[in-house]
Amino acid sequence: MEASVSECCRGLERTFDDRVARQGLDKYRRNGPAATTRLLLDALALEGVEGRTLLDIGGGVGTIHHELLDAGLAHATDVDASSAYLAASRDEGVRRGHEGRTTYVHGDFTCLAASVAPADLVTLDRVICCYPDMEALLGGAAERARRSVALVYPRDRWWMRAGARAATAFRRVTGFGIYVHRSAAVAGVLRGAGLVPSHHAETYWWQVDIWSRRERSST
Repeated sequence: MEASVSECCRGLERTFDDRVARQGLDKYRRNGPAATTRLLLDALALEGVEGRTLLDIGGGVGTIHHELLDAGLAHATDVDASSAYLAASRDEGVRRGHEGRTTYVHGDFTCLAASVAPADLVTLDRVICCYPDMEALLGGAAERARRSVALVYPRDRWWMRAGARAATAFRRVTGFGIYVHRSAAVAGVLRGAGLVPSHHAETYWWQVDIWSRRERSST
């Protein structure tokens, strides 16, 4: 898996280049969060973000952490394999006055996890579907989560797997592919990290989940 993960990260850097990042940032500024991202944000808001910390893995142009910082989040760490996405997120942070409240880290989270500080909330918005070793990525994310892991990923359906297979030829050229990981495998990783499901929503293509740590009894 080492070689395929390394190839994947190189593919992410090539695929999500300056042009793609700038287009994504312009779209976000015009239209706000994508529909599934909004579902995730709304669910997190219900659980409470005021004064909390966030680890946003594969944060793209920074939609999640910028929205949550506006909502009272104390601090965010943005880890991304795309330097162009990090630059776009930083630009948006300057525009919104978020300097000093966000830490930017470039690289493969699975390699960096031990050096990344834990956070109350960890988000992966359409991230595990871009990474071949879901267990390493999601397991590392869950280990850094003090409170909850929130993620958007493809529904485990035949039409999604068919679409992922169709992307295989593209992945051979760029090193970037789409992976439809089994929902049961995703749940197994999160349960193994001591988390339980606290929210679930679906669209035709995507599922939006939050897994949280059980509240400890005060007795």
